[in-house]
Amino acid sequence: MPDVTVYSTQNCPYCRLVKAFLDRNNVPYRSIDVGIDRKAAKEMVEISGQYGVPVIVAGDEIIVGFDTDKLRELFSTDKQTDLFDVIICGAGPAGLTAALYCVRKNLKTLIISPDVGGQALESWNIENYMGYRMITGDDLMAKFEDQIRELEIRIELDEVSSLLPTSGGFAIKTVSNQEYKGKTVILAQGKKPRKLGVPREEQFMGRGLSVCATCDGPIFREKIVGVVGGGNSALTTAIEMSGIAKEVHLFVRSQIKADDIYKSQYTQKNNIITHTGYEISELQGDGRLSGVVIRNKDTGKTDEIRLDGLFTEIGWIPNTKFVEGLLQLNELNEVEIDINCRTSSPGIFAAGDVTNITGKQIIIACGEGAKAALSAFDYLMTI
Repeated sequence: MPDVTVYSTQNCPYCRLVKAFLDRNNVPYRSIDVGIDRKAAKEMVEISGQYGVPVIVAGDEIIVGFDTDKLRELFSTDKQTDLFDVIICGAGPAGLTAALYCVRKNLKTLIISPDVGGQALESWNIENYMGYRMITGDDLMAKFEDQIRELEIRIELDEVSSLLPTSGGFAIKTVSNQEYKGKTVILAQGKKPRKLGVPREEQFMGRGLSVCATCDGPIFREKIVGVVGGGNSALTTAIEMSGIAKEVHLFVRSQIKADDIYKSQYTQKNNIITHTGYEISELQGDGRLSGVVIRNKDTGKTDEIRLDGLFTEIGWIPNTKFVEGLLQLNELNEVEIDINCRTSSPGIFAAGDVTNITGKQIIIACGEGAKAALSAFDYLMTI
């Protein structure tokens, strides 16, 4: 077996997945943190041409990212089953908890998700999860991941594009044109950020415009940033950025609708400037965001604000496009479930923020994930 080197960073979930895969298959490797070792970072770029991690070097083979097919081809001796007992869509709190419970019931389990951690990764701090006075979303999800990494759970970093009933269960296709079959399905794919709906939005994404302050916030130290929204997510982002950025502009379309604990912290910040009754009408910049035009929704008055970065926290849309017409959805396009996480289609269960449960909280999503797994197990015992 060739010598294996994994170039990684400390907080990269995909790096942890690569190492977990190698550990499960008893593959020895050398791990290099390119976030600390700048010489190694340069070496990684020269070898792979990539500025992102993970990068795995195994002899003459170079693997970029958590490429499960290539990793299995090189290192895995296990034969993968064509039919899973449970396929879980999503790897946030609900999906990861469901996976843990499924494995404890000896169910062959597959997780399909574009990331590991889901919406929880974007939480700056969590103060209402039992066992922790305060913990970041990234740290909490890393602990979740650590707990399942040694288990026999196959994880595919992909996105589901279709779900159809088939003989003996369900067929799932992904955006990368892969197909998987499962006897049951647990939907835990959460929601995606709502867009501003203004021209050039896609152009500036990643170039000053961001939906993840946890990921990108530290880049804007001592700069001027904006936050769009008036709920809990917007206020917590503004509060955290006030300790990083020189100045924070909060754009609130109607009124602040956050919990009192966040309102109290927000009012104590001297470098947050609030624009109430305004919405973003234009993004400015040449190649990179340099400012915004805001418009008063009542008077039509406009104003230009210079910004180095803008974080959007204006709500979330359920990821339910691929189940439209198959499952019963509510007026918000959330999956309707009963108290045992059963959907309108036997064999399909759902948990977390993608459902019609009223509490969109990490701790609730975990409980619902456990319920969905147990319901899937009960269902499998009857077929």
